[in-house]
Amino acid sequence: MRDLRHLMLHVKTYGRSHQALYILSLLILFWAVFDGITTYVTPLVLTESGLSKTTMGLIIGSSSVFGAVFDFLMCKLFKNSHYRRVFLAMFAFSFFYLLALATAKTFWLFLLAMGLWGVYYDLKNFGSFDFVARFIRVADHSSSFGVLSVFQASGYLLAPLLAGFLITQTVGVIPFITAGVFLLIAFFFLLLLLKREAVYDQEPMQVQYRYRGFLSEIKLWRRLDRVLLPVLIMVMMLNIIDAFFWTIGPLLTGGSLFLTAYQLPALLVGWFVGLVTAKFGKKNTAFMSLLTGSLVLVLLGYLNKPVFIITAVFLSSLLMSLSWPALRAAFADYLKEAGKYEKEIESLEDLYTNLGFVIGPALAGFLADQLGNAKAFSVLGLFGAATAVYLIKITPKKIVVSI
Repeated sequence: MRDLRHLMLHVKTYGRSHQALYILSLLILFWAVFDGITTYVTPLVLTESGLSKTTMGLIIGSSSVFGAVFDFLMCKLFKNSHYRRVFLAMFAFSFFYLLALATAKTFWLFLLAMGLWGVYYDLKNFGSFDFVARFIRVADHSSSFGVLSVFQASGYLLAPLLAGFLITQTVGVIPFITAGVFLLIAFFFLLLLLKREAVYDQEPMQVQYRYRGFLSEIKLWRRLDRVLLPVLIMVMMLNIIDAFFWTIGPLLTGGSLFLTAYQLPALLVGWFVGLVTAKFGKKNTAFMSLLTGSLVLVLLGYLNKPVFIITAVFLSSLLMSLSWPALRAAFADYLKEAGKYEKEIESLEDLYTNLGFVIGPALAGFLADQLGNAKAFSVLGLFGAATAVYLIKITPKKIVVSI
């Protein structure tokens, strides 16, 4: 009920000006259920085929290798990165991924499925950034990404519970059919958004930077990377953490509850993240959230009772959940500040996202084989805390994208 009151307050505050955001939020909600179900079953399908946790992690991590390559090609393939084209492509890749994963029996089919997975998740990020930059004022970016994060977290909260209910001794076909139904519902909301987009006011966008060849693009990426490096490292760390949870979380006893405890906090903090970032700043909020959440995560390998483990996961995620919308709002600000480099900034953000999802599953699988599932999370907590301290020390007070 509290979340409902927050939503009603947001609707009352922004009214018709944010109707497009609410349609996108419903799209993201149902798409996240689809993605969450397939993400949950992926490590189960791989280990059922006889693979070790280390091999499983490497295969899952390969999805982001494909995604990282796509990040660079995005600048050339999508000369106009309008959210309309990007989301249509996202749904096409999502459908073929579902088909490939449901029928995969060989290494090459698993690899194909991972490639499709890496591309469509990148497209979701590209589309969301472009949508917010086009339809939402800069001052409202934090609150808007907070709303999106709540709907997305709702989908990822429901997905493992559904998957855990649908899976018996083996994965079977039912989880894939259920995921497909949710994908179709999400596609309906995309069609609704495209039908009504002309009704909503849009923010002015700068002329897009023209792709000028491989070498010029590499130089531009290097210049942007130097300016945005602290927040890009933060993006990578958050995705390493996310990859850990989704790679070995389903393998734990009570894995669906474990992942539910991880996803639930975003529903509790997403609505007021704008107030927090207004007081402390977007970058400071993200860094301190990572630091405190990581310190709690260290305890996970030393807890024996399931109730204590679930509580620690919930508390750690509660502390860290402010990081995601705060960081996404910062990137939306950078897009507004240097709009002609929109595709390059988006591509860099997704490149570091993919690096996190290359490192995360591979490291999670290796540590789980060597130390056990719970102790792997303790190592992750130490790594996250060290990263947060480093970023707090090196990050300038204000990052200005002027190149």
